[in-house]
Amino acid sequence: MPLRFYAQERVGLFIDGANLHAAARALGFDIDYKRLLKHFQEQCRLIRAFYYTALVEDQEYSPLRPLVDWLDYNGFTMVTKPTKEFTDAMGRRKIKGNMDIELAIDVLEMSAHLDHVVLFSGDGDFRRLVEAVQRRGVRVSVVSTVRSNPPMVADELRRQADMFVELEELASVVARAHNPRPRDAAKDQPPREQHPDDEPAGNV
Repeated sequence: MPLRFYAQERVGLFIDGANLHAAARALGFDIDYKRLLKHFQEQCRLIRAFYYTALVEDQEYSPLRPLVDWLDYNGFTMVTKPTKEFTDAMGRRKIKGNMDIELAIDVLEMSAHLDHVVLFSGDGDFRRLVEAVQRRGVRVSVVSTVRSNPPMVADELRRQADMFVELEELASVVARAHNPRPRDAAKDQPPREQHPDDEPAGNV
């Protein structure tokens, strides 16, 4: 189902970076954030686009830093924090960077200035947040996928949303083109999204 907007509806995008990356990867494509932003700017009265991700601060080079810097200069409001490293019961090194609290606070604070929240995440922990925002008279659309195995969206979140949008159906307007481009044409394109821990993200 495509996203539907009313005339002059104030819209905010809230992108759970790791969760959206995992969903798109499960569907076999990468997100082109320049195309994504342009699509929403053309479709609605976009007030702000937030992007949330955790960064590995103690490395000389973070694979996400080029994308974060590009988004910061090209119309997105970046919300980041350092990741935490831990060792699991099997002795494997794991990286944890949950941005749920930061995203929830921003949605609640911004809800007074918005008519429609578009949440790019399938994390079931956001169901209560969606319910709280809806009680303030704000519509909430959730963008994720049920076409991966397993599905990337929690059933309770999908049921709570005013509208569920299948990410695969947005691929034609938000997917990164894989055809070769001249070097000059590629300069304005956002860097490819790379997460330090590419296991599926979010609590579905």
